Amino acid sequence: MPVSTADKRTTFRKLHESGCFIIPNPFDVGSARALQHLGFKALASTSAGFAWTIGKSDNHITLEDALKHLTELSGAVDLPVNADFEGGFAHEPDKVGVNVARGVKTGVAGLSIEDSTGDAKNPLYDRELAVARIKAARAAIDSDKSGVLLTGRCEAFLVGRPDLDLVIDRLKAYSDAGADCLYAPGIKTREQITAVVKAVAPKPVNLLNGFIDLSLKEAEALGVRRISVGGSLARSAWAGFMRSAREMAEKGTFAELAHGHPGGELNKMFG
Repeated sequence: MPVSTADKRTTFRKLHESGCFIIPNPFDVGSARALQHLGFKALASTSAGFAWTIGKSDNHITLEDALKHLTELSGAVDLPVNADFEGGFAHEPDKVGVNVARGVKTGVAGLSIEDSTGDAKNPLYDRELAVARIKAARAAIDSDKSGVLLTGRCEAFLVGRPDLDLVIDRLKAYSDAGADCLYAPGIKTREQITAVVKAVAPKPVNLLNGFIDLSLKEAEALGVRRISVGGSLARSAWAGFMRSAREMAEKGTFAELAHGHPGGELNKMFG
């Protein structure tokens, strides 16, 4: 019997109460079902990974693209799905709120809003505006008592402003504005991670670990509550595809195809 959206949301909140869990990022329905098959407890979408599946670059999908994708992901698995909702697909807080309300209707259990603008000259929203955007997202989620978990993201490290004090100040402000979980993609060192965890405690922290030499147990010891991998799984899949395709295009040989995952196992998993 399919798991209800309400049950997924309840489960997702409970996962954030103690310990540390991996929340891997599928990029389509097939990869989502494969991750469920492997026993993960929750999933998170990846804007970059999904964008590549439809031939677009990261941060270039539309709101309608995202809503359709999130509806498909949420409906394809019995696990909670957290939405990478980019910057809410709008600048103004009221429009962010309208879009978040639509995002909640897709069936997701969680949703994140980031503070990057997409403008290289001014890569982060002004603090006051960034906080107002989180407040708007919070109000939209609460308007129908959905129970969706809101993650506030500070993108400073990813946009060339690796200022830990700035990140901590913003994450604390996002927490005060109603974010249930805090996230600073790009922090790498144990010292940075510990500082963020301590600053926003007791609220949970999400760690992006696509390139950090840190295990699940080690991250848990630092106080991290959940670990996502962003577009890393999608990039891994593309790596195998591109190696095989390049070999055929450049050499006219087919050796790399022998490294593919067995079709019989895939059919069994999806059967």
